[in-house]
Amino acid sequence: MVMLWGSDKGAKDKASRENIIQKVPYDRPYYYTEIDWEAYMQQVSQYLNGERDYTLIKGGTGPLVYPAAHVYIYSLLYKVTDGGKNILLAQAIFAWLYLGILTIVMACYRMARAPPYLFPLLILSKRLHSIFLLRLFNDCFAVGFLFLVVYAYQHRIWTVGSVAYSFGVGTKMSLLLAGPAVGIILLQALPLRRALNAAFLMAQVQLTIAWPFIPRNPIGYISRAFELSRQFLYKWTVNWRFLDEKTFLSREFAIALVSANLGFLGLFAATRWLKPSRQSIPEFLMDIWKPRPLLVQQQISSRVTASFTMTAILTSMMVGLLCARSLHYQFYAYIAWSSPFLLWKSKMHPVGIYAVWAAQEWAWNVYPSTNASSAVVVACLFIQVLGVWWGTREAGVDTRAPPIDRSGQSHKHVQ
Repeated sequence: MVMLWGSDKGAKDKASRENIIQKVPYDRPYYYTEIDWEAYMQQVSQYLNGERDYTLIKGGTGPLVYPAAHVYIYSLLYKVTDGGKNILLAQAIFAWLYLGILTIVMACYRMARAPPYLFPLLILSKRLHSIFLLRLFNDCFAVGFLFLVVYAYQHRIWTVGSVAYSFGVGTKMSLLLAGPAVGIILLQALPLRRALNAAFLMAQVQLTIAWPFIPRNPIGYISRAFELSRQFLYKWTVNWRFLDEKTFLSREFAIALVSANLGFLGLFAATRWLKPSRQSIPEFLMDIWKPRPLLVQQQISSRVTASFTMTAILTSMMVGLLCARSLHYQFYAYIAWSSPFLLWKSKMHPVGIYAVWAAQEWAWNVYPSTNASSAVVVACLFIQVLGVWWGTREAGVDTRAPPIDRSGQSHKHVQ
């Protein structure tokens, strides 16, 4: 029944996407839909012409500041859209991309046993439609990789999920925000050797996609593709507009946000994400290098459920977005499909879920952002982070599973 319902909604959403493309052309000046597409095309054209020094690749909006997978994706789009000139074809490609990712998102929700009343919220976002169909941002591909990771890990296809995660980070480093949850999931679901193999695989993928640029200027590639010191302009911020510009740009505010991010991650790790192992952070860190008895590993792995996996990864992303110094409109791609699930995990009433979703959707559609809209953005993110923490206080542990026996030295160990 849910599958049929989802298919019907997907068909209606497809018709809606076609209507947007037909009625809101990308190149109509009135709608000001071009933001980064032309810059992307200018940058990849330099790559296609043989430039391999990352610091020398520039576009209309500035230097190239995304990892190499972004370059390869938009190089392909450059070729199939006649150098970026066939905007209608590009929009059609992104429309199909949207529908493909939406299918994966719905599959993740079903795997986590989310209720059907959440599904309309996955297709109703005006801002998300704009990000995909009118802006053509690289975040569209990054969020696709994010939910592919969730889907693969839910089905315990660890290699595919790890490769997808690395490609996602290689498209836009925003996916590093999910890294803490990804690492904790792997270290509990897999024996240590397999978890390390997954980490090495991720590193190998990064090295492979970066290799064309490494011989020419390795430091230049790393500093541009993963630039952590980039300063965003106050006028473009969506989340902290209600602060004055001096506070927004201050070093103290930056330190406070980093501290809050680390604090939230520590809180979730200590009280939520380590529940499968039933250990505290010190115990987990002390035992992490010790081979677990086979029975112990199986018990822990069985508690890394589809719902636990999705909750941990999306929460890690949401914590990072809440504590980000500046969010731009394209970052809503990571929020739009995560919020309904996290609000549900907070044990909020359906009316409350729809109310918070509506407030958040309104705030992200205010352009330019205002004091009121930015305050609502931050408030909604805060509600989701604290809500999912409170709502999962008794979740994540299968009380029917026997307690872990750590004294059985005769058990077979796994590496």
